[in-house]
Amino acid sequence: MTMLVTGANGFVGTALCTRLLKENVTVRGAVRSSVQLLRDMEIAHSDEITAQTDWAAPLWDVKTVVHLAARVHVMSEHSEDALSEFRYINVEATLNLARQAAALGVKRFIFLSSIKVNGESTEPGHAYSADDIPAPADAYGISKYEAEQALLNLAAETGMEVVIIRPPLVYGPGVKANFATMMRWLDHGIPLPLAAVTDNRRSLVALDNLVDLIVTCLDHPAAANEIFLVSDGEDISTADLLRRMGQASGKSARLFFVPLPLLRLGAALLNKSSFFQRLCGSLQVDIHKTQRILGWSPKITLDEGLRRSAQAKDDV
Repeated sequence: MTMLVTGANGFVGTALCTRLLKENVTVRGAVRSSVQLLRDMEIAHSDEITAQTDWAAPLWDVKTVVHLAARVHVMSEHSEDALSEFRYINVEATLNLARQAAALGVKRFIFLSSIKVNGESTEPGHAYSADDIPAPADAYGISKYEAEQALLNLAAETGMEVVIIRPPLVYGPGVKANFATMMRWLDHGIPLPLAAVTDNRRSLVALDNLVDLIVTCLDHPAAANEIFLVSDGEDISTADLLRRMGQASGKSARLFFVPLPLLRLGAALLNKSSFFQRLCGSLQVDIHKTQRILGWSPKITLDEGLRRSAQAKDDV
């Protein structure tokens, strides 16, 4: 079987393609640069994916597409019309690929979406489910939701099966952004005023668990035209996460107590309220639908995922 993977040399794409190649799947990678491309992987496209990209050659003899490439969420968006830019890549370019895939006989199209389609936060003990009414709050989340709807409509029109996966924060070897920042805090022994952040709950997903779910969805008959949430199956407070990250890397998390209202005030004064929410708020996902329909469960624990992340960092 030949499989097309877009974003094949990205954080998730590299891990997915590594596993597929080990399982003797023929992988055709759509990438913007061939730098750090895996051995034995075909290069399908080396330019930026747009709404005008011609996919005829990359889709030749392909029965499954895994679409990972996207304009990703950024913390400091400076564009005057961010939504239009997100829509162009995440909706229009995605639908262009999907339409051509359906016309050329692709059987299944797997789309990596985001939990931000559900919303930005939950109350502790009240997790998002795959069947909740979506409530995206920013341009990235809106674009992912619109792409989901367009793909499901296309599936109904053409018969091509669509599978949508909404992950929360993904961590693992090579992780960047906020998770990498927290790892650096621990490495440098920086005292952190987060000992009071014990009542929030966050769902995370280890890279290996996300890849395993994608692989499960490649040919599982019950996955067709469904939306799935994914996590490690354990929700954790920020303070506990930092302590367990420290244990995984052999570092002690140096946490001290500052009342949450004072942390919130300080964040507001520094214009960091959104960062405070990501660090101290809750975002939980319910994976029971995924487990029930697919018979899938996380293959590694949160602690094992943290250990693999720390080990990869030390190996660099």
